[in-house]
Amino acid sequence: MKFTKLEIEGAYLIEIEPHNDNRGFFARGFCAKELKEKTGIDFKVCQANVSFNAKKGTIRGMHYQIHPYEEQKIVSCVKGAIFDVVLDLRKNSPTYLKWLGYELSEDNYKMLLIPRGCAHGFQSLRDDTVLNYKVDQYFTPNADSGVRYDDPLVNIDFPIKENIVISDKDKSHKDWVY
Repeated sequence: MKFTKLEIEGAYLIEIEPHNDNRGFFARGFCAKELKEKTGIDFKVCQANVSFNAKKGTIRGMHYQIHPYEEQKIVSCVKGAIFDVVLDLRKNSPTYLKWLGYELSEDNYKMLLIPRGCAHGFQSLRDDTVLNYKVDQYFTPNADSGVRYDDPLVNIDFPIKENIVISDKDKSHKDWVY
């Protein structure tokens, strides 16, 4: 696996290294030992989640869990394509309130590691898009929080501007306050 360190501390773009033959390919999609050796990040999977998104333009996010239930996520797109976003909410971080976005798709097999203290969200770029998440913390309903996807302070530039599908819950997140 190839790990590319991103500008936001603890965030990585992860790429598989396929072994091809006449059947297709085989590749390791996750290895805790290799992740630890190459990045120093200790990641123990507690949950694996699936997200199905019927319509192109669907936005989910920007989600995070508050202390002491912060979580790391490794997100991959197994069908379709997404614009995946990590937003740094760590007030002592040099990249505080900076966001990064990457296309993850069934075609490029890339994954994004979202570090603790960061919010995560995405927009589906195709109909019938499916994501897999590996998460190192259990979902804790009373720690669940979010930043509104169109918060003007953060100004995330999602690629699809019209016919956006978003839940009432995600629309109701408050603007981020310093």
